[in-house]
Amino acid sequence: MDQTLVLWILAVVMLVGSYVAGSLPLVMNLSEDKLQLVSVLGAGLLVGTALAVIIPEGIRALFSGAGSVDAHTPATGHDASVDVSADLHGMIGVSLVLGFVFMLLVDQCSTRRSGGKEKSVTATIGLVVHAAADGVALGAAATTSQADVEVIVFLAIMLHKAPAAFGLVSFLLHEGVDRKKIGRHLLVFSLSAPCLALVTYFGIGKEGRETLSNVNATGLAMLFSAGTFLYVATVHVLPELMTRNSNSYSHLPVVEGAPISTSGLKFKEILALVIGSFLPALLTTGHHH
Repeated sequence: MDQTLVLWILAVVMLVGSYVAGSLPLVMNLSEDKLQLVSVLGAGLLVGTALAVIIPEGIRALFSGAGSVDAHTPATGHDASVDVSADLHGMIGVSLVLGFVFMLLVDQCSTRRSGGKEKSVTATIGLVVHAAADGVALGAAATTSQADVEVIVFLAIMLHKAPAAFGLVSFLLHEGVDRKKIGRHLLVFSLSAPCLALVTYFGIGKEGRETLSNVNATGLAMLFSAGTFLYVATVHVLPELMTRNSNSYSHLPVVEGAPISTSGLKFKEILALVIGSFLPALLTTGHHH
């Protein structure tokens, strides 16, 4: 199947899935234990996908881009490929840190601005930016033409976005926001990742892949998104699951007066976290480039 068509299908599924998941609090009460288990599995997938899928694919994309540059470089007495490799090794770390720091700054800006009537807006903005970063990851994965990598990234994003959408609507309902306004907030959140995935794909795909002084932009985008994945999983999702605050979903402000327990994860949740962490690596074992 054509790579562009696959991405369009995944984008539509992501849009519909996020909107449906976010609409559930408006029509029914989902079991807290089930939502917790999905969130734990999603957190594991985020970590596993970042470490075992996105980072290796990003590095591969960087060096494959460098290889195409070296192939067109005239032979000289100096080995230019050594300099290119040294530069790319430095870019790996810088791209990861940039993604991590970007999400840190977004969170801090959102936290400082939140308060009173602005809480509902800043909660939505924070989640929209997080989802947009997820979209960059999916769009960059699509440019690698590795279908299994793209599907795993998509799965990790959806298992993270569905509870986030559910949590966003639950929080907005608790804050007394009008249901029509909640629907608009949910629609913006649901659109952010698919739109950024398509923008990223068409922005750095095909002729636009090699930019930034002949460095493969696909690799940089994937490493940047891996940094955002690691931030979301380690700074937000996991700590919030560990504290088991029933009113606090990923990236949302804590509801005042909500009881916080530090009982940690149950055995089945630890198992789901471990399985989620190793699943991306197992699914990509033996896949050929």
